[in-house]
Amino acid sequence: MPTPAPAPQPVDPAGASGADPAPRAATLVRPDGTLAYEVTGSGPLIVLLPGLGQLRSAYRHLVPELTARGFRTAALDLRGHGGSSVGWPAYGSDAMGPDVVALIEALGGPALLVGNSYGAGPAVWAAAERPDLVAGLVLTGPFVRPLPTPWLLRAAMRVLFGGPWRVAAWDAFTNGLLKAGRPDDQADERARVRASLREPGRFAALAAMLARDDAPIEARLGRVRAPAWVLMGTADPDFPDPMAEARAVAEAMGGRAEALDGVGHYPHLEVPVALAERLAAFAGEAFAGGRRG
Repeated sequence: MPTPAPAPQPVDPAGASGADPAPRAATLVRPDGTLAYEVTGSGPLIVLLPGLGQLRSAYRHLVPELTARGFRTAALDLRGHGGSSVGWPAYGSDAMGPDVVALIEALGGPALLVGNSYGAGPAVWAAAERPDLVAGLVLTGPFVRPLPTPWLLRAAMRVLFGGPWRVAAWDAFTNGLLKAGRPDDQADERARVRASLREPGRFAALAAMLARDDAPIEARLGRVRAPAWVLMGTADPDFPDPMAEARAVAEAMGGRAEALDGVGHYPHLEVPVALAERLAAFAGEAFAGGRRG
């Protein structure tokens, strides 16, 4: 039987916990590699999982908003990304799920999980497999079900991401997913991502994640018992009908879906303040004990 999770600390909306708010970088040792993460603030734990090809710094504008509202955040570099190691035997969302569980156990849960894009899959896995560690689940632009990809698009992706231009192509593609504006420092972030993806083994990790099978995650959607919320940008170009996908995923988890009008694939970059306000309200409910039976 899993060990009961410790009770969360009360939320301090002013963030006046007296703790050092400076980010603290650390490494989580796993059986097949190491994962880099960064903890900021104090209070109830919110774990932030970035999307495919993104670094934990993608959450750099959301983190201070959440810590100012009295939360402790842990932003993770996915397998093969940023400061995490390469050469993992598996890169699927179901392989990453146990990494999320290990991180929560190391930091002391329960945690609210926030997963963007690819990062939504590991969050669902953790919520389904270890409900004692997950107080709530927030998915933004989530890929958690196998979706049909037209053959022409598959062929284009092989060309775009298969040659020496692949890093530049990926950079241009992901930049186009931002629809409601860009942070002033986004050019610097794009440069960091490009430099990271040029390191040995990193684009191979990204390609392996692109080829993953999300069926194991879809099979676990109905097993999520924590309060679940799907936030979807209405202008997210990754989905033919963003809100139809959001509703389908939310319904499978017994959760709710909400539209972010005019927002693309990365709400934490496009509307971090508005997102933080929503997350703080949802987290307050989740940590207060909103679990379903």
